[in-house]
Formats: sequence, C-alpha cells, structure tokens
Amino acid sequence: MITRIKRKFHRLVIIFVILNLFPAFAYCDEYKVDAGDVLLITVYEQPDLTTKTRVASKGTITFPLINEIQVKGLSVGEIERKITMLLKKDYLVNPQVNVFIEDYRSDKVFVMGFVNKPGEYELSKDKATTVLEAITMAGGFKEGAAANGTKIIRIENGEELTIHVKVTDITKKGEKDKDVPVKPGDIVVVPESFF
Repeated sequence: MITRIKRKFHRLVIIFVILNLFPAFAYCDEYKVDAGDVLLITVYEQPDLTTKTRVASKGTITFPLINEIQVKGLSVGEIERKITMLLKKDYLVNPQVNVFIEDYRSDKVFVMGFVNKPGEYELSKDKATTVLEAITMAGGFKEGAAANGTKIIRIENGEELTIHVKVTDITKKGEKDKDVPVKPGDIVVVPESFF
C-alpha cells in the first residue's frame, strides 16, 4: 500500500517537473491556430484525405470534401472536432481526425530604411515589441535618419494602414504611449533626413 502511494507521488512529481521544465507541453493544447500556421490533417484509414495546408490570412483552410473551414483562433482539439463533425454529417460514419501543427507562423517585423541593420526580426512571444524596440533590434538609427519620420505600414482587414511615430515625443518627452506595439508582418520604415 505504502509502495503504491510512493509510486503515485513519484509520478506526480515527474509530471510536475516535466510541465515546469518544458512548458511547451502544457502550452501545446492551449495554442490557438493563426494565419500562416501549417497544419497536417489525417483521417484514420482515409489516406486520400491526408492534407497539408497553410492557414490563409482570412483564417481558413481548404480540406477535401468540405472545402473551406474557418480555423483561426481554434485549438488543435477544436479543429479535430470541427472536421470530424463536418465529415460525419455527410461523408463518413465514424471519422478519426488528427491535426498536427507542422509549422508555426513566424512572428516577424520588417525594419527598413535608415537603420544600421535593416532586415526582418523575430518578435517576442512573451510580450509586445514596440516600434523603438524593433528599431533597436535593427541596430538603431543610422546617421542621417529622420527619426521623427518613422512610420509603421500595416495590413489590417485587407487595407494598408500607415501609423506615424514621432520618436522625440517618446525619447525626449517621455510619452511612452506613443511607442506603438508592432504586429507580425508590420513594416517599420525610417526615412533619410534631407536637412
């Protein structure tokens, strides 16, 4: 009896250690699929339905028989249940659907113009990255940069949006709320000063 309790206790300790050392295991079920993720979908004993698909910008995937399915914001389990239900409705008796995220979308921002190292930079998954932090990742302003002409170009709902950032309001006046958080796919442009 005592040995069985000890074994259960040891198992709980091991599970606790794994979840704390490798939080990705705990996070995996909670991850919500987003545009740009690549999904591998299989249906048991239905090889013709095996599909590898990228989530479109509008949050949908295309799947045989069903066509378009909205998956953005759903967990892997929710997508499995949704596809199972749609297949069961008209096509298969007891489909067993498995969804695997083969590739996570890359959360990158592009920094261009008069910075020391223009290019694409990975955004932090833990906290929002601001426009000044993105410029810092790109090595800071280059000599001759028109810092107050900095702008963020963003695609939102299919429309191009330009956000102007007056850097001196942030750096000299301390107006931190003007240090706009950047989003994946944003382009930060720092123009050249002509004065």
